Amino acid sequence: MAEKRSRRRFTAEFKGQAVKRLLEGGRGLSELATELGVSSGQLSAWRTEHLAAGSAEALAQRKAEEAELQRLKRENKRLEEENLILRKAAAFFAREIA
Repeated sequence: MAEKRSRRRFTAEFKGQAVKRLLEGGRGLSELATELGVSSGQLSAWRTEHLAAGSAEALAQRKAEEAELQRLKRENKRLEEENLILRKAAAFFAREIA
C-alpha cells in the first residue's frame, strides 16, 4: 500500500524570498522551483499572490493619497475664503479710521 505523504507548509518568509529570487531574474521559473524543491505551479502561484498583494497595496495607497488631496483642497478653499473676508474687514475698518 502506498504511503500517504503529509502536506508541506512553507512560511511566508520562504515564499517571499523565493518570489524575490524569481523576480530578480537570472533563472527560469522551473529551474528555481527545482532548486527550491517546489513545483513550478506552486512558485508561479506565489508570484501571482505577491504581485496581486503589491498592486492592492498600491491601490489602497493611491486612494488614501487622493482622499488626503481632496481634504487639503477643501481646507485651502475655506482658508482662502476666510482670508478674503479678513481683507475686506481690514479695508472697511481702515476707511473708518482715516
